[in-house]
Amino acid sequence: MPKPLWLVRPRPDGGCDYVSFLPAQGPIGATTVEMREGSHLPPQLPLLKHRKRLGAEEAESFRLRLQLESGFLSCEPLF
Repeated sequence: MPKPLWLVRPRPDGGCDYVSFLPAQGPIGATTVEMREGSHLPPQLPLLKHRKRLGAEEAESFRLRLQLESGFLSCEPLF
């Protein structure tokens, strides 16, 4: 997962839940992925619920699970 990726799931209230995967540098040059989970209901500011760093393989596995089991779809960055 070398480039930023955003996943979004619409909510009935007009907002959406989102998960973003952003490349980050880990210790000693190791590539990690920062995963941010939150929600957004325009015109309010986005709410960040969780943030964590994952290895690239773990992030890819988590992305697949979100898309297959939780109904998230790939999209352009929200903000």
